[in-house]
Amino acid sequence: MAVDLTMYDPRNLHLPEHEIMRSGHMACPGCGAALGMRLALKALGPDTMVVIPACCWAVIIGSYPYQALEVPVLQVAFETAAISASGVRAALAAKGRDDITVMAWAGDGGTFDIGFQSLSGAVERNDDIIYVCYDNEAYMNTGIQRSSATPYGAWTTTTPVETPKAEPKKNMVEIMVEHRIPYTATASIAYPEDFIRKMKKARSIRGATFIHLWISCPAGHKSEERSSVKIARLAVETGIFPLYEVEYGTRYTINHEPAFTDIREYLELQGRFRHLTDEHVETMRRNLEWEWQRLRAKVEMGRKLPLPPAPVKAPVDEGEREPAAE
Repeated sequence: MAVDLTMYDPRNLHLPEHEIMRSGHMACPGCGAALGMRLALKALGPDTMVVIPACCWAVIIGSYPYQALEVPVLQVAFETAAISASGVRAALAAKGRDDITVMAWAGDGGTFDIGFQSLSGAVERNDDIIYVCYDNEAYMNTGIQRSSATPYGAWTTTTPVETPKAEPKKNMVEIMVEHRIPYTATASIAYPEDFIRKMKKARSIRGATFIHLWISCPAGHKSEERSSVKIARLAVETGIFPLYEVEYGTRYTINHEPAFTDIREYLELQGRFRHLTDEHVETMRRNLEWEWQRLRAKVEMGRKLPLPPAPVKAPVDEGEREPAAE
């Protein structure tokens, strides 16, 4: 079943008009990461601070003293996006500023791999940050190397066509769900209203929130620049990238029921999959069906389970309290 792309008329979208991202940035033509940041800041508004580790966006933003965003930005080491955002939040709290949103914005390499320890620690503490992983499924900024977000069968410079990636993509959303954080969700640049709604919801929550944003990358996916949004949409409509959200590790909601378009339509638009055999494609179809069975089972399970009990802090022994200041 093919997707009728004419039904997605951009003139029918209802998006905030204010632009916080300027033109003149250094993204490649057709870059999904640039569109993702533009939409994210439309959702969050000007009272936002952004933490960016080593990734494509560390370059896209522009060279000092110029930058493409009209909000404060802190650029940090590859593995420290989450902990740096936590530090910014702590500093704002010390100044009594709870009116500013802190967003960490990192690629899949800095999230799934190099920054995982930092991220796990921040969400385990339930630090009040929004963490967005913009996922183009490889280390694109350093030469298109395989990451644990790279899907089965994909070509990268470290998984060449003779030996494409044999392992499945790491399910980062489910790892975050198991941290029992208040809110976890997937999003796509091809569904901007859904993405903006989820960012606004994350902003309204006190505690750690995680958004997994699928983006297209013409350079790394070996695709046409004009097809970036179409590819992102097909990732959803084939069922490869489901749009759903999870509250407190329990309540699953599928936000969009895909058309389950034949995955070949998605694969054929990207040179990184051009080497696949019929056996590879059939393996992908079976895995896709299994993943959806698993997701639907979690939706049903979540309907039957109550939300997890709220943590209770241990009482402080009155004898151990510090005397009040006179």
